[in-house]
Amino acid sequence: MSVAILIPARYASTRYPGKPLAEIALPDGTRKSLIRLSWEAAQAVPGIDAVHVLTDDARIRNAALGFGASVVMTSPDCRNGTERCAEAAERIGAEIVVNLQGDAPLTPPWFVEALVAEMRAAPGVQVATPVLRCDATTYAHFTEDRRQGRVGGTTAVFDVHGDALYFSKEVIPWLDSAKIAGAPPVWHHIGVYAYRQAALSAYRAWPVGRLEGLEGLEQLRFLEHGQKIRCVEVEAHGRVFWELNNPADIPRIEAALREMA
Repeated sequence: MSVAILIPARYASTRYPGKPLAEIALPDGTRKSLIRLSWEAAQAVPGIDAVHVLTDDARIRNAALGFGASVVMTSPDCRNGTERCAEAAERIGAEIVVNLQGDAPLTPPWFVEALVAEMRAAPGVQVATPVLRCDATTYAHFTEDRRQGRVGGTTAVFDVHGDALYFSKEVIPWLDSAKIAGAPPVWHHIGVYAYRQAALSAYRAWPVGRLEGLEGLEQLRFLEHGQKIRCVEVEAHGRVFWELNNPADIPRIEAALREMA
């Protein structure tokens, strides 16, 4: 079963224009762009048949070609990364398509491996995404972002079968102070997805969902149209995970890279 990792990257981000080309300081003093670090994270996943950067911007294309990535140019009309993956998937032809977003360079390879394993083991699963239980530090980042009025990470709630009930940029479920200590029962949604071709084709044909528009979360379109999303629980194994959502996240990512060195 062929697997391709696609890395959608757009320059015109509302919250952080030019984000894929933002430079991150590495522990050795060198600097690399966010898109390059995300591509290197994809290259570290074993058993993948192909990795492609998807963009509609010449600056990102040129930067990606410069560090040796394969680039697929997509339409500027794509409204989010899933639509960009859907367009590219028609040309690539992989049976399983993994969307590794270009702002997640700290994604461990076993997160993607877990998604692919779930898709292979459960043929009825059309879409899968990883969830990671928050530790105290991550939960504090979530709540601090909310206090500061920043849009930070996304949380997920799911049923007893592991199928998503909802995703939100708010911290859900609500917890009283007695339940916050240790590992709070809040699940950090990792912005990586595995899809089958049929799910991507359907997604591209659907209109933007009401909740998708309100939350600004592309995966809600699946739920609003009745398509289940399997939440796959993953373990950090001591690794810190955080996406680059805002400029304030750069020091967090740089600190995590220092810890990993």
